[in-house]
Amino acid sequence: MSSPQTRPSEQHDDACPVIASLEQIGSQWRLAVLHELLNGEQRFNELKRSTGANARTLSRVLDDLGETGFVERRIEEDAPVATYYSLTAKGESLEPVFSEIECWAGSWLDDAELEA
Repeated sequence: MSSPQTRPSEQHDDACPVIASLEQIGSQWRLAVLHELLNGEQRFNELKRSTGANARTLSRVLDDLGETGFVERRIEEDAPVATYYSLTAKGESLEPVFSEIECWAGSWLDDAELEA
């Protein structure tokens, strides 16, 4: 048990890179969008449909992921105007992380937990 004067962050100095990483990618919606974009560039409505996020949430998440350098946006000006989203090199570098998580989940989570 820690003393009342010890800050929680001081207890986890060794975990700081993990915590900092999860703060950037760790929300349910960020993970869902990043995972979907591993399949390649997608339009906003495609991401909305595949992730199940509402438009407001998806828009906010895509903005956040753009600001942190994981996702880039491309606008095609031809009629009708279309906006496409894809992973940057930073976002693509998460592919082995997702693979490891999927492998871990296959070993340690039961079917009910995987469907949740």
